[in-house]
Amino acid sequence: MTDPSARDITDLDATAQADLVRSGQASPSDLVEAAIARLDEVNPALNAVIHDLRDRARAEAMSASLPDGPFRGVPFVVKDLDGTLGGAPFHQGNRLLKAIGHVAARDSTLIARLRGAGLIALGKSNTPEFGLQPTTEPEAYGPTHNPWDLARGPGGSSGGSGAAVAARVVPVGHAGDGGGSIRIPASANGLVGLKPGRGRISLGPDEGEPWNGFVARGVLTRSVRDTAAILDAVQGAVPGDPSAAPGRHGTHVEAATTDPQPLRIGLLTRAPAGMAETMPACVEATEAAARTLEGLGHHVEAAAPSALDEGLIANFITVLATNVATDLEELAVIAGRPVTADDVEAITWTYNEMGRAMTGVQVQQALREVHAWSRRMLAWWEDFDILLTPTLAEIPPMLGDLARPDDPGTAVGRATPFVAYCAPFNVTGQPAISIPTGTSPEGLPVGVQAVAGAWREDRCLAIAGQLERAMPWAGRRPGAV
Repeated sequence: MTDPSARDITDLDATAQADLVRSGQASPSDLVEAAIARLDEVNPALNAVIHDLRDRARAEAMSASLPDGPFRGVPFVVKDLDGTLGGAPFHQGNRLLKAIGHVAARDSTLIARLRGAGLIALGKSNTPEFGLQPTTEPEAYGPTHNPWDLARGPGGSSGGSGAAVAARVVPVGHAGDGGGSIRIPASANGLVGLKPGRGRISLGPDEGEPWNGFVARGVLTRSVRDTAAILDAVQGAVPGDPSAAPGRHGTHVEAATTDPQPLRIGLLTRAPAGMAETMPACVEATEAAARTLEGLGHHVEAAAPSALDEGLIANFITVLATNVATDLEELAVIAGRPVTADDVEAITWTYNEMGRAMTGVQVQQALREVHAWSRRMLAWWEDFDILLTPTLAEIPPMLGDLARPDDPGTAVGRATPFVAYCAPFNVTGQPAISIPTGTSPEGLPVGVQAVAGAWREDRCLAIAGQLERAMPWAGRRPGAV
């Protein structure tokens, strides 16, 4: 490599890194070595990457069979949850899987498509056990630290990926979202985080509807164009998927880079159903984004679906708890023996016991209710194009605030401000994006969420792209690493 320097490379987004390879200014090995150097520099402080795959990454970078996709040679991290990387550890934040050294047999569909686009896995990123908390502090691997303030958490459950991307180790982090787990770390780390609509990205081949359809998967990035281009590269159902999003005209990159026609935007800065108090910094960031969008020609008014205030906690917990109980059954199959409370964290066991106490009739009733509620919710988007909200009700908390290993009941309740604005749209299956437009008085990033109607990722990306151009964030760098 003659130009640019390794530090310059890690400052670039994935699109720009891929352009270096395409133009011959850098090789895939150059990109991987720059990422490794940055990993060695910051990971001891962050604990973002828990499985180092540098030797594998180096070999792939030099291989003649590296796919010639749109992101050829660009390094990324794979979350140690939400899909598998064949031949790599897959521990899901769990001490038992770590103890037995569980390794994934094959790539999930999403990981295969990311690799098919030319991305190279540098390592596996840290995650809370089974993705159950909005903070990344698993007992099996210890906490991941926020690169903006090492005393704080990076969000969860894709917190390891978020910290690695924000700290410029890699430009792309694999992520998943069952109640906000893409958007929460996006806000906490100053990143772009799109939760795609249900059925837009396949969750196969080993899963169909995790958490009964509440879970969606995608990536964390530092630019809207990266998020859009990766969605173009990995979208689409496969035979057997229980949900398939309809196709659309044009690409997501075109949507992200073209100013939309004036849209009707609802503004909400009060947490649904009074679930949490929203910090002033989160309100102010959302109102500032709303003023910017109004200045760009959109119609913005205080409005939101009335169904948001009906509440959905009881049904959400029913779905979550029964799925945790099922996950522990699968863990027992892998381990070859029954799972006990000593094999999992206290909060996991609490959800497991709750799930086992529920009947099949209760689960079916909960699903009927959430489906009916989703239809009431989505009716609002017949008159509006976007709902604009804070992503979180609070700024990133101190480590230890959310993870309460000796008090799981408090941990469950303490999570509420971090899922209040996010989880409803896991239930409805709508696309929602967190955009890093704000900064708190403490100098921490603050995300704003834009929610579109069913399968309208293009509108999420169009609004995000407009805000990125009007309120640029690319020059902001974490100061703690």
